[in-house]
Amino acid sequence: MSNDSTSTILAVTQDSDLRMVLERALKRDRAYRLSIVSTGREALSRLESHDVDLVICDSDGAGDQKSVLLAKVRLSHPRLPRVIVASQRSLGEADKLARDSAAYLFLTKPVVVSQVKLAVKRALELTELSRRHRIVTRELHLSVDDDLFDENRRLSVSGGISKFERLVYASPKMADVVSKAKTAATTEMPVLITGETGTGKELLAKAIHFNSDRADSPLHIQNCGGIDETTLRAELFGHLAGAIPGIAAERLGLFRAADGGTVFLDEISEVSMTFQAALLRLLQEGEVKPVGSDEVYHADVRIIAATNKPLDEMVARGEFRKDLYYRLNGFSLTIPPLRERREDVSALAEFFLEKYAGVIGRRVLGFTSEVLAILSRHRFPGNVRELENEVQRMVAVAEQGGYISERHLSPELEKLRFAEKLPQGLEITGGTLKEMVEEMEARIVESTLARHQWNQTQAAQDLGLSRVGLANKIKRYGLAEKAL
Repeated sequence: MSNDSTSTILAVTQDSDLRMVLERALKRDRAYRLSIVSTGREALSRLESHDVDLVICDSDGAGDQKSVLLAKVRLSHPRLPRVIVASQRSLGEADKLARDSAAYLFLTKPVVVSQVKLAVKRALELTELSRRHRIVTRELHLSVDDDLFDENRRLSVSGGISKFERLVYASPKMADVVSKAKTAATTEMPVLITGETGTGKELLAKAIHFNSDRADSPLHIQNCGGIDETTLRAELFGHLAGAIPGIAAERLGLFRAADGGTVFLDEISEVSMTFQAALLRLLQEGEVKPVGSDEVYHADVRIIAATNKPLDEMVARGEFRKDLYYRLNGFSLTIPPLRERREDVSALAEFFLEKYAGVIGRRVLGFTSEVLAILSRHRFPGNVRELENEVQRMVAVAEQGGYISERHLSPELEKLRFAEKLPQGLEITGGTLKEMVEEMEARIVESTLARHQWNQTQAAQDLGLSRVGLANKIKRYGLAEKAL
């Protein structure tokens, strides 16, 4: 509503009788500010330049632009209530128009003053209740998160646990990523998130959206991998009825549906060159052309893209457009794999325990220290997603009122119980030959550094490596933090 608590009502009609009823119902009431225009084009212009709290559209008097007007209002002002007025002879058309535009209701002519007053009052009340509901829901969401934060702080390892929406972390590396993400959230720039599968790229994208000025507008998510170009284009840009074989209905498309909000494109590296050109057009001009249509629409959307492949290398190989890469890369965020931020393992494990114990209504006291030690040693090639699945399984088989102990481990993690029996402290977890060799190399480097009290010059000499070569291996295996 307007700052002075007066609601602005925009009416679109060419009917002099309806105009008179609207003026009698609303113009003398100080709670309302009435503005009446004759065409849909005038209404769109007024919406662009003025704050409006409710639209009343005469389906007989908005000219040829009435359906365009209501469709655009639904996209550009999704929470703006819409009331349609129709004559008896056009009830069928008005009913379809109301459904297509998600109107609050439609009234049948001749309308009377009391009817208009009641409809306007109820529409504005519902809008205000919806607004308050969103606020309360948001505050409750934050409150629940804060409770989990406090509980996890008591359960966590030293250093405490932090949260960014649903992202839980304790490591300096993730703290740095989140700090950059919070800065990105305050801008309108596109964001490119890179990281291995299962690291939490979608969660980070959601956190950016819900901490931006677009938080009250839609967030739509589309995975671009494993989908043909025609289907992907139709999903995002929309299509006319019959433009896609086998699909009779018209589709709006996620870009137009998210107007004013955000679209998250996962696996952006998988899209074709022709699709990349269309996406670049959207980023540059905000233009959306549905499949099968000659008409170009506009959508104000922020793009957050994610990939587990190095786009810069794909650009160098000519597999990804350089201009699109630079457009997407407004803010670049890289989520490190879980093996490079082992401080997060215990924090995440405790968080998932609370989550799934609550889901199945089971009281689980926590993890034994032995289980946490085993979890922290595992390299988790599936990253956070793998850890979450492991904890979910352990919670499901744990006893009511007990602790999760070694007997609840999966066969994969069970191997780590016996790894300590290997000579020289080597801990080989199994897997492919490449994974086992890397695991052995990481443990050899780690034990050699420990033997030399993390004197990297002496350790490099002992291992027959250069100083730079050792530094690269420390970084690769996420051992740098242990030197502190």
